Amino acid sequence: MDAIVKPSAAPGLELRQVPVPTPGPGEVLIKIHKTAICGTDVHIYDWNEWSTQHIKPPMVIGHEYVGEIAELGAGVTGFTVGQRVSGEGHITCGHCRNCHNGNIQWCKDTNSVGVDRDGAFAEYVCIPATNVIAIDPSMDEDVVAMFDAVGNATHTALMFDLVGEDVLITGAGPIGIIAVAICKYAGARRVIITDIQDARLELAKKMGADAAVNTAKEDLMTVMKEQGLVEGFDVGLEMSGSGAALKQMISVMRNGGKISLLGLANGPFQMDMNEVIGKGLTLQGIYGRKMDNWHQMIYMVQGGLDLKPAITHRFHYTEFEKGFEAMHSGKSGKVILDWTTKK
Repeated sequence: MDAIVKPSAAPGLELRQVPVPTPGPGEVLIKIHKTAICGTDVHIYDWNEWSTQHIKPPMVIGHEYVGEIAELGAGVTGFTVGQRVSGEGHITCGHCRNCHNGNIQWCKDTNSVGVDRDGAFAEYVCIPATNVIAIDPSMDEDVVAMFDAVGNATHTALMFDLVGEDVLITGAGPIGIIAVAICKYAGARRVIITDIQDARLELAKKMGADAAVNTAKEDLMTVMKEQGLVEGFDVGLEMSGSGAALKQMISVMRNGGKISLLGLANGPFQMDMNEVIGKGLTLQGIYGRKMDNWHQMIYMVQGGLDLKPAITHRFHYTEFEKGFEAMHSGKSGKVILDWTTKK
């Protein structure tokens, strides 16, 4: 089968022929229809420091996808060949305390699709049946292809109650702009997003942001006053991994505010714990998705949540280099690769 492979410990990817995986007991083979490029895939392409620590070439990458079941391994029940599905990319042990509590996102022995094992940038991917998510055939496959990222945004945004609240999102990358739409759908009063890329801030406006602030040339406090904020933000979603962004977020939170932290930093940075303590802030680290986030995002989309404006580029999988070029530009939203035809 065709697959996009990390061939060696160096920048770049290659389109190669690799064997079609065979599903073992309890596994499901999925024929890929659409995939989406994630920031993690960009890190692997670039072969940055994180990649050198986590990726063992050669391997197939990719973990955001939608497709149909091609084959069921021995003992798999509840699914049928031809059924539309996606999959949770974090394969967990199933027997640690967090797995027993239903908090698989905190499993200490997580094995990630497209990172620790062959991924979905291929004509077929194989995963455990416990990770397979059934998808209504009426749903837009381009949207479902990016559900892994939508799940991150859902987990981050819905960690705290949003009804009637004022929300600050720092970082207008694809997950940040998706979170804008989720926050508005979930009942937030005002959603303000910050970044230093005008193109991405424009995308955030299309997703429903009440204000999109370029902090390199605009004053956030002025915008807050224009939007009617009096005491500060009730909820913060840190999506950028920037120490400067988190510092600003903490400074504009109201006392007792709550912050969800998703963005990974390139390295350690300083934070004023006295301000966090003095303001009584709650800081919650977010990793991956809860399994219930899959149901939440499916139901929100079925209920009218429109995520299509977050998709800015579509390419055939043989043109994956163009997709990564769009991601590297810093101006794209989600990039979709089509695997439904061969060239």
